[in-house]
Amino acid sequence: MHMQGKIIKGIAGFYYVHVAETGIFECKAKGIFRKEKIKPLVGDNVELELLDMQDMTGNITSILPRKNELIRPAVANVDQALVIFAADKPKPNFNLLDRFLIMMEQRKVETIICFNKQDLVAQEEVDGLRQIYQPCGYQILAVSAREQEGLEQIQEVLAGKTTTVAGPSGVGKSSLINLLSPEADMETGALSEKIDRGKHTTRHSQLLYIDRGTYIMDTPGFSSLYLMGLEAGELKFHFREFESFEPLCRFQGCSHIHEPDCAVKTSLAEGKISPIRYENYVMLYEELKNVRKYDKGGGKR
Repeated sequence: MHMQGKIIKGIAGFYYVHVAETGIFECKAKGIFRKEKIKPLVGDNVELELLDMQDMTGNITSILPRKNELIRPAVANVDQALVIFAADKPKPNFNLLDRFLIMMEQRKVETIICFNKQDLVAQEEVDGLRQIYQPCGYQILAVSAREQEGLEQIQEVLAGKTTTVAGPSGVGKSSLINLLSPEADMETGALSEKIDRGKHTTRHSQLLYIDRGTYIMDTPGFSSLYLMGLEAGELKFHFREFESFEPLCRFQGCSHIHEPDCAVKTSLAEGKISPIRYENYVMLYEELKNVRKYDKGGGKR
């Protein structure tokens, strides 16, 4: 008997496949993948043949075409990212947030920005956060895990999609995930019982099933992010709000830093572009230029 499901965890050559309405099957991947050098990833939609319905075991016979794949964390078929920062305690690190947004832009993954702990700040401060990122075309959610406010907004955004959930530590990411997926702890426990392959299972990527067609991936907290595979000259294409002003710059290929008659700098002066975003752009531009110099063996990093 054949079924379709989604890999929610892989460890030590075993893949745990969630089949809607049925449950989690422990599967091995057939030798054909090794020959073709295809390694199944968490998030892969697969076909499996059942070996034993009682033990819920099977073999993965084919991997359905991937929509995309991320390297860190290693996952396939991600529809979007939800990045969580706190409105306060700790105050948002905008440079870190911009780095995350650029990484997702590079991978063409749409990002929703969520500010937790909105109960700690005045409404004006929440509005201020919106003003930085809404002109860039990002959807902004302001919620409070402690007060359980705004959870419906997050549920709407997650519905029917596979979302990678990220954010630095201390922003209340785990509290939000536990509220969104009360079964997640139980499911993780049940899965651990089934796996029982030593204590080191937590380091591996895992999808949590929320609802029909809805999965989230909880990624480890990050305190720094390095931009990889990006030239300084390409950085501006990952700042969405620059796009409409770019054609108005006097010089083609304007870096929006030193050149005269730059429409981005004019828009900044007119308050159409956030100074916080622009400052981060300049900082990251310099960082990428220095990395390039260092790679060529000249200058210091």
